[in-house]
Amino acid sequence: MKTTVKKLSATRVLVTVAAGQPELEAAEQVALKRMAKNIKVNGFRQGHVPIAVVKKHADPHTLSQETLEAAINRAVAEAFLSNKLQVLDRPEVELKKFVPGEMLEFTAEADIMPEVKLGDYKKLKATKKAIKVDKKDVEEVIERIRKGLAEKTETTEAARDGDEVIIDFVGKRGGEAFQGGTGKDYPLTLGSSAFIPGFEEALVGLKAGDKKDVALQFPKDYHAKDLAGADVVFETTVKKVNKVELPELNDEFAAKAGPYTSMDDLRQDIEAEITAQQERQALDELKDDLVKQLVAASDVAVPDVLRQDQIRSLEQDLVQNLRYRGMTLDQYYESRGFANRDAWVEAEANDTAEARIKAGLVLAELSKELAIETTADELAAHIDAYKQQYANNAEMAKRFDQPEAQREIANRLITEKTVDKLVELNTPDTKKDKTAKAAGKGKTDKPAKASKNSKDGKPAAKKPASKKSSAKAKKSEAASK
Repeated sequence: MKTTVKKLSATRVLVTVAAGQPELEAAEQVALKRMAKNIKVNGFRQGHVPIAVVKKHADPHTLSQETLEAAINRAVAEAFLSNKLQVLDRPEVELKKFVPGEMLEFTAEADIMPEVKLGDYKKLKATKKAIKVDKKDVEEVIERIRKGLAEKTETTEAARDGDEVIIDFVGKRGGEAFQGGTGKDYPLTLGSSAFIPGFEEALVGLKAGDKKDVALQFPKDYHAKDLAGADVVFETTVKKVNKVELPELNDEFAAKAGPYTSMDDLRQDIEAEITAQQERQALDELKDDLVKQLVAASDVAVPDVLRQDQIRSLEQDLVQNLRYRGMTLDQYYESRGFANRDAWVEAEANDTAEARIKAGLVLAELSKELAIETTADELAAHIDAYKQQYANNAEMAKRFDQPEAQREIANRLITEKTVDKLVELNTPDTKKDKTAKAAGKGKTDKPAKASKNSKDGKPAAKKPASKKSSAKAKKSEAASK
């Protein structure tokens, strides 16, 4: 068999194949074995007919077509494999010539994994952001904890700034309710600036049972483009007014907030947690910066088939996120000012998909260059950790026993280790810090954090901080804002 390869682009090739009698005879045997499973011949059990008998009784045209299919399938696989071409999709085959038993000529065109030329991955320039926790950051967290522990007492008096009102509201534009502008039994602290400007102020002075139509204009820079600058009316009903009494900031408050004996203990713990979070964020930003620099310094093309797969993945994630917000794709397109899916792909998805693919290809090449692998123990530990995360979901936990899921975890581990090595190579102090920390305590591998679907609040309001039962949760939430 002879093959020639013509490079159509950095990611697509045209392979010409010429096969002769030996290849066609081998393909005919494959075809006959396949046909033997279904052919019926008197004196033989179905599926047990000898190949010579099958050939004698087989329809010549059917045998010819089956042989052609077997020959092409095998020749395509061998042609790409022998030329070390990794195919990304099903090749497009065009038959040029076929003489049964004598010769076969065809072409196969396909997208292939591109060659990656790495830039100098040891001379990238990046610095981890300095960590600084301001006193006001700590006090903001304490204030949020304080509000979470506040005592609320229902009152018949008119609502004042600082009170909590429980409301129903329907936002209308031109007399029609708009997407995301409706709320029921919504708890709102007046003066919190959780809603768009003017809404909370309009509720001051209302009592339980009062109704009011609040006419407002959305800010011109509002994130939902279809509502930016829009004139709307919120039909609002106050169902309850609660007086909010904040606890004093003393040692008793600290004890209620968690396992603390004093306000100093609480403040120190909050500062430590904010510091740790800022450290993680700074390291993540450093990693992102280094990967972007390496991608920019490298030469890599993006196959269209990978781009389309990534866009579909982005779309699936978007649909899932929108489901939590009660929105459809069309509603999202409208809110962002996109005429249709194509406009979204052009404006948002295409660049994001390309950036992700390039980063993935470059890091995969770097992992080969550095011979980075994952051990069986590392993989087993991460699989076990994932199962623990889904201990209450047996079906989901069982998924991690599947080879495909385990390959995905292994690839993710290799990528993480590759990025860590990239950081180490370009920030020598990082290695020293890791060594110093390791000397003090052992390190247990943890699985990569699963991405969380963001749940936006209603367009009429910013999403308020959820009330956690523990101070620890409140601190984490506050620190992330």
